[in-house]
Amino acid sequence: MKILDPRLFIPLGILLLAGFLAISSVSTHLFLLQLAWYGIGALIFAAFFFFDWRSVFNHRWVIPALYGVGVALLAYVTFFGPVVRHTRSWLVLGPLNFQPVELMKVALILLYASYFSRRHLGVARWGTLATSFALFAVPAGLVALQPDLGSGFILATIWFGFLLFAGLPLRRILLAFAIFAVVGIYGWSHVLKEYQRERIVNVFYPERNVLGLNYSVTQSKIAIGSAGLWGKGYGQGTQVQLGFLTEPASDFVLATLVEEWGMAGGMLLLGAFVALELWIIRVGLVADRNFEKFVCLGTATMFAMQFLVNVGSAVGFMPVVGLTFPFVSYGGSSVVADFTLLAIVNSIRLRT
Repeated sequence: MKILDPRLFIPLGILLLAGFLAISSVSTHLFLLQLAWYGIGALIFAAFFFFDWRSVFNHRWVIPALYGVGVALLAYVTFFGPVVRHTRSWLVLGPLNFQPVELMKVALILLYASYFSRRHLGVARWGTLATSFALFAVPAGLVALQPDLGSGFILATIWFGFLLFAGLPLRRILLAFAIFAVVGIYGWSHVLKEYQRERIVNVFYPERNVLGLNYSVTQSKIAIGSAGLWGKGYGQGTQVQLGFLTEPASDFVLATLVEEWGMAGGMLLLGAFVALELWIIRVGLVADRNFEKFVCLGTATMFAMQFLVNVGSAVGFMPVVGLTFPFVSYGGSSVVADFTLLAIVNSIRLRT
């Protein structure tokens, strides 16, 4: 067992370097803030590196307490938080802004890992399904009220991913899809805002509203399509540097990187992420306990879905819902959550 596993640190290093290059090219201020968040993430990673996390999580009250804190913070910002970019998603702590939903993602993965590790043999029971649904539905309902469509989608995929990992029978899976279809139809009419429905519709009609809701995606496609094999060079991307590309450090960080570093840089970035995902899955497959296996698979699911939505929105295959590219996009809350989950997975590897 290698203490410093190159299968982890090489792809992680590529992702962090890509984040540095993209964000510093966009804004020195954002780069310094992201550097601070990377530093906090590194401290968390180091803490789990030297500290046996099982001594904490073996206390049964710790994970439910973390989940309870996450729900309480979500409820507070949903009903009393400041409105930032048309949503109540942020907890303001002096000069720092934090999104409690990122803590909720970590808490939900740990809670489901604990729950299904003891009940996976009875996953098809209605009581198990109903309880697991309620654990996801409470924070997802609060997130929907903010409204934050992207985070609600991630919480849903975490729940459904755990059902699959726990061995949910095919007939129950089909029933779950039917329930999601009914809930989706209701949500389309009564939950989603008009602009959210337009974002989803515009995925299928990219030629519509190119100066409105489709403007950002159109500029992202131009940035990626004009990059060529090697790109235009650091700080030379026209769509980025001239301000045509909106949210170049977060929602469209892939377009920023590809425009300046070309398709070669983009493929290296995507390859690094796939390598990191495979490493997490491998750790889960060889872990000793079901709880540890579920933590790894839940982490891989969350990273994969955020990656797919972020990259998919940059190329016009998915609606833009504000999800980050793990370890690359600007965002302190998501960086801390990503490093925390990765630190737990690495701790599992070290103690397997």
